[in-house]
Amino acid sequence: MLSLLKKLTSATPAPAPVQTVAPVAEKVDPYMLGLHDAMLSGWFNQETGELFTGFPVSADDTLIDVGCGDGGNVQFCGRRGAKIIVADIDAAKVEATRQRLSETPARDVECYVTDCNPLPIAAATATRVVSTEVIEHVDDPAQFLAELVRVGKPGALYLLSVPHPSSEDLQKDIAAPEYFQKPNHIRIISEEQFKAMVSDAGLEVLSHSQYGFYWSMWMMLFWEAKVDFSNPDHPLLNHWADTWQAILASPRGAQIKQALDAVVAKSQVIIARKPMV
Repeated sequence: MLSLLKKLTSATPAPAPVQTVAPVAEKVDPYMLGLHDAMLSGWFNQETGELFTGFPVSADDTLIDVGCGDGGNVQFCGRRGAKIIVADIDAAKVEATRQRLSETPARDVECYVTDCNPLPIAAATATRVVSTEVIEHVDDPAQFLAELVRVGKPGALYLLSVPHPSSEDLQKDIAAPEYFQKPNHIRIISEEQFKAMVSDAGLEVLSHSQYGFYWSMWMMLFWEAKVDFSNPDHPLLNHWADTWQAILASPRGAQIKQALDAVVAKSQVIIARKPMV
């Protein structure tokens, strides 16, 4: 725009001074910023083929995602060429996931609408099993995990996540009441409880990490803003996204993120393995 103004005024005798206007910064998309933040935490590594650090996926894998949601995780895995099996209680989400997978080179796709009790999948089917942000919803975590273990082959890798108690505890008195009611979060799972759940199910815990300070603060402000999740346009949320983007772009942004993720994390992630015998 400024170059065009200069061209026009240079052809005009005795032009009036042109006021230089600073370009308007593009609005930060809070979801895309959240995706970027997650990638900094180890998610969706295109170079290594890891869905999360320590959880590689290749075309040789058969991957089951239980509680797949809209399919963001399996879309990454489908692009790796793996066979994908998804299960969720929400038929609309299963269909959305099917559509996303149709655009990937996944070598095969199976989709199930199910409450996962039990899973309509044969034992020892998968080399990779994913279930993110599901266990806090289910009535019987032990039974749910037993099903996940059943469908994995010996040696299968598991990627499991639940909300971190540091974030959940902060939201207790701020979130809408239904956030902590069925069918949403009916339990808060401590780090020790999460590791014990996975170990008691018969899996070997390989790593246990946490991330998501950005989303913890975003959710706190979301409840205060009282906007719809599908269109979270509010000054509180917009300013927070701007602030977090500026922090990440600062010279010590990665260090600051790591320190804050360690204090108030949105999620905790376990990578585990099913024993060979």
